[in-house]
Order: sequence, then C-alpha cells, then structure tokens
Amino acid sequence: MKDEDRGGERGFTLFEILVVITIIGLMAGLVAPRIYRYLAGANLKTAKAQIESFGTALDVFRLDTSRYPTTEEGLAALREKPSGVEGWQGPYLTKEIPTDPWKRPYIYKCPGEHGEYDIISYGADGAEGGDGENQDVVSWKDIGK
Repeated sequence: MKDEDRGGERGFTLFEILVVITIIGLMAGLVAPRIYRYLAGANLKTAKAQIESFGTALDVFRLDTSRYPTTEEGLAALREKPSGVEGWQGPYLTKEIPTDPWKRPYIYKCPGEHGEYDIISYGADGAEGGDGENQDVVSWKDIGK
C-alpha cells in the first residue's frame, strides 16, 4: 500500500515494534535486579532503625520504672501502662508498635540471651538465620555482621 492509499498515515512495522520491545526488555533485565537489591537493603535498614527506636524507648521506660518490660508485657508496654508498674510516664512511642518491613511482629525477650533484652526480626523468610534480605535483624549487632 502506498501512503496515499492510507490517507497519508504511517505506522510501525511489526519488526520495529519487536525491536523496541526487545530493547525495553533488556533494559528492564538490567535495572530490575539493582532496584530489588536496593529495596531489600532498604527493608533491612528500616528494621534496624525501628529496633533502635524501640531501644531508645525501652531505655526511657527503664529510667522511669527502674526495669525493662518483661517478655510477657512486651513492646506493648511502651504504649500502654502494664498493670502494677510504678513510675510509668508513657507512652514512650508516639505511634502504634509497627510490624517489621515484612509485616510480622518483632520478637521481644527480656531478659535477653545477648543483653538485657533482645529484639528480633527474622527477615523476609521469617526463619532464623539467612543471608541477604532473609538475614535476621537483631538489637545486639549491626546488619551484615
């Protein structure tokens, strides 16, 4: 067909469309893993920042009450006064207790096995141990160590 037969309209050939789709696919294949690694690292850093925030609030709780919350009282003691606790002047966190970046609750133990308390997120897989985004984020050591 000539251009005059189509009213002067021009279109793309199937080959041109396939070339563009291939180029877009190659670019996505190169960029997507980098974005995924960035997001995985962001989740780990978010979990570590939240754990550090809990640590600060727990220290203030201890200053007021002369002790850390028990395992049974949990992190909820930072928002609501546990029964029988003298000197509580909270809430010690301005917002509700968040879940970890993978939508699971943080694990809090007091006394802890690694310090006066332990706070744990088991990472993306929700299981102890692991590497990358599956690694545990804990209160007693830095990410990746």
